[in-house]
Amino acid sequence: MLCYNNHTQIKRPRAAGVLLHPTSLPGALSNGDIGHEAYRFIEFLHACGFKVWQMLPLGPTHEDNSPYQCLSSHAGNPSLISIDWLADKGWLERDEIKLKETDENYRSACLHFAADSFYQLKDAFWEKNIDEFSEEHAHWLVDYSLFMAFKKRYKNNPWYDWPEPVRHRDNDALNAARQDLEPSIKQIVFEQFIFFTQWYEIRDYAKQHGVELFGDMPIFVARDSADVWAQRENFLIDSDGEMAFVAGVPPDAFTDKGQRWGNPLYDWQQLESTGFSWWKARFHTQLKLFDLVRIDHFRGLQACWNIPQDDETAINGNWVEVPGRALLSELFETFHTLPLVAEDLGVITEQVTKLRKDFNLPGMKVLQFAFDANNSNPHLPHNHDSADVVYTGTHDNDTTLGWVMDERNYNKAYFEEYIDLKIESAEQASWLMVRLAM
Repeated sequence: MLCYNNHTQIKRPRAAGVLLHPTSLPGALSNGDIGHEAYRFIEFLHACGFKVWQMLPLGPTHEDNSPYQCLSSHAGNPSLISIDWLADKGWLERDEIKLKETDENYRSACLHFAADSFYQLKDAFWEKNIDEFSEEHAHWLVDYSLFMAFKKRYKNNPWYDWPEPVRHRDNDALNAARQDLEPSIKQIVFEQFIFFTQWYEIRDYAKQHGVELFGDMPIFVARDSADVWAQRENFLIDSDGEMAFVAGVPPDAFTDKGQRWGNPLYDWQQLESTGFSWWKARFHTQLKLFDLVRIDHFRGLQACWNIPQDDETAINGNWVEVPGRALLSELFETFHTLPLVAEDLGVITEQVTKLRKDFNLPGMKVLQFAFDANNSNPHLPHNHDSADVVYTGTHDNDTTLGWVMDERNYNKAYFEEYIDLKIESAEQASWLMVRLAM
């Protein structure tokens, strides 16, 4: 559950919505997708009067399925592709797939069958569309498709474990590979074309129902990603994938060892010398997909926690300031109005708050963090600002029902005094949290 008020950058009426990643939609396959159930969810939101559907990043994931460690900052996750949609187009005969729907390889088999059908049919309309898509997205798709083809060839090993010529992007080796790996590359291009085509249809349907799509942009990218492999100059990483420091956050109230994420840090001097072109391209893609975008770990645009690579914890890191103000200035100069929300949770300094407010970006408030009996807690409703986006809980929290049922999570007496009501049941308390957010 999320609510926001009218404010400078978003320029929308006060509204409410729901945070739900598409993988959590119901379905017979191993995860939800952007098929029929996504359309039913949009209809449900509209019927309830909700105006926003928020979700986690949509990029292709590693084996851990974390959408915050994606293989690309542009590509869509093929596991979200609707198999029903492919069958509706006549490219998939599901009876030909000799696997059960519950098999984790079923979706991949369907995608390969559909791609073979698509290319064999040589339909002029669809050939034109995929050619136009490939041309429009060439700035990332060329490297991403080759990167993923190499991933398949080298048994999913990370790029920094590949043979030296392709690890170092030797031109002769890459050109030879583009010929050898053409079938795999065409498969990957097909999957991306289908993902974006389906997503644009979802976005149009949401717009028809008065629902805006709210995306999420991780501030860092994965070490094993097409971005780092193809554009190493933008990161503090050498040609073999080695790093002196990695990203994370320091110890706080939630963890005494901090969080060692392991992502490469940016070479901000290099990025700034190009007018932040890499960031602009990334935002261009996100704004094609979403009406609103959350910047995850916004405080990393003021300073990053640099952790020595050899350290197993985040304890011994240090804050290093970055030119986030210059980046945001360039972005607003390029896009004029940016519908951004800053994820400003955790220990936030005055400098971070000033950066956010100077660009009129809304921050986040989470009610599950509020009731610790401290009247100055910024998450308490009386401390909210009209520019805040308010949540009962986020994807990092328990459900509100689960949170209420475990009194170790909050001060129940303080909660009851704050709402001026005796809690009779966990379900009642859940609805009270919704009311507080509204």
